[in-house]
Amino acid sequence: MSLKRATLTLLAGSALAQAVPLLLGPWIARLYTPGEYGQFSLVWTVASNLAVVGCARYEFALALEKGEQGAATLLALCLRMLLAMTAMAAIVGAAWMFWADLGLAAALPAIVLAASASQAMAQWAARAGHVMALTAGRLVQWGGGAAAQVGFGLLQTGPWGLIGGATLATAAAAVLQARPAPAGGWRGLLAARPLRDMAAKHRDFPLLNTPHAFAGALQDTLAIALLTAWSGAHDAGAWALALRYLKAPASLVGGSLSQLLYPRLTQAASPAEGRALVRRSLWRLAALALPLMLGLLALGPWLFERVFGPDWRSAGELARSLAPYVALHFIASPLSVVLMAWGAQGWGLKLALVGQVMFVGGLAAGLHLGGLAGAGWGVSAAMLLYFGYFFWALWTWE
Repeated sequence: MSLKRATLTLLAGSALAQAVPLLLGPWIARLYTPGEYGQFSLVWTVASNLAVVGCARYEFALALEKGEQGAATLLALCLRMLLAMTAMAAIVGAAWMFWADLGLAAALPAIVLAASASQAMAQWAARAGHVMALTAGRLVQWGGGAAAQVGFGLLQTGPWGLIGGATLATAAAAVLQARPAPAGGWRGLLAARPLRDMAAKHRDFPLLNTPHAFAGALQDTLAIALLTAWSGAHDAGAWALALRYLKAPASLVGGSLSQLLYPRLTQAASPAEGRALVRRSLWRLAALALPLMLGLLALGPWLFERVFGPDWRSAGELARSLAPYVALHFIASPLSVVLMAWGAQGWGLKLALVGQVMFVGGLAAGLHLGGLAGAGWGVSAAMLLYFGYFFWALWTWE
C-alpha cells in the first residue's frame, strides 16, 4: 500500500472512529446519569494516567528496531513493564476500594492492562506497516466501545456498563492490532531474553518521555479528582461530557492543519517566512474560534439540554463558562507542531508544565468561588494568560 493510500485509509478510519462515539453520545447520556458518568470518568481517567506509561514508553522505540529479533526483544520488555504496571494498578485499586469504598476501582487493573496493551500493539502494527490492523483497532476501540456502552446501558448496568464497554473494546483493539507475530512467536516472548541491554539501549524513553506523558495525563486526572471530591460525581460527569464534546472540533481541525503546517514550516526558506506562516495560521484559527466561542456563550445551556437531556443542563452551563478556554485551545492545538519545526521542544515542555499548574490552579480557585460554572470561568481566566503568552511568543519568535 502506498504512503498516500495508507495515510488516507488511517485518516478515514480515525475520523469514523471518533464520529461514532460523538453520534452515540446523546443516547449514552440518556442511558446513564451524570453521577454514573462521573464515577466512570474518575476511574477511567486514573487508569488512563497509569496506562499512558504502562510500558514505560518503550513501545515508542519499536520503530527504531530494524531487525526482527531486536524488535521482538523490545516487545518482550514492553510486556514485562505492562505486567508490572498492571500489578501496581491492582494495589492502587485495592487501596482505593478500602479507603474510598469505591467498588468500581476493582476494574482499575483490567483497564490499565487493556489500554497499555492496545497502545503497545498499535505501535507494533505501525512498525510493520499494517494499516488495516491499525484502522480496525481504532474503529473497534472507539466506535465499538460506544456501541457496547449503549448495549450495557439498555440492560441498566449503571457505571459498570460504561467501564465494561470501554474496557472490552480496548482489549479487542489490542488483539486486532497484534499483527504480525513477533520472531519466535507470542509464546517466545515469555522466554528469557537480554532485556537489560535492550532497556539500556532505549533508556531515553522512560527517562525523558515518561515524565512528560504522565504529567500531560495528570492534568485530566487532577481535574476529575478535584471535581469529585469538591462537588461529587454529578459535576464530574458534567465536566467529562462537556470537555469531550467541546474539544472535538480542536481534535478534528487541529490534526488536519498540523499535518499540513509542519512540513511547510520545516521547508520555509527563512525564519521570516516561517513566522509569517504562523501569523497567518493564528489569524485564520482565531476567525474560526470566535464564532464557536460566541455560540457557546449564547446557547451553551440550551444546546446541551436539548441534545443530551434535562439532566445535563449543568454541562451546558459549564460549556458557557469554558467557551473562552475552548476557543483558545482550538487555536493553540494545531500550533503545537511549530515548536518541533523550530527546535524548541525543551522550551515547550517547560511552558506546558507551567500551563498544567495554571489549569489546575484556575480550576480549584473557580470551584471554590463559584461551583462547577465557576470552575469553568477559573480555567478560562488562567488559560487566557497562558495561551496569551504562548501566542505572543510565536508571533515575535526570533
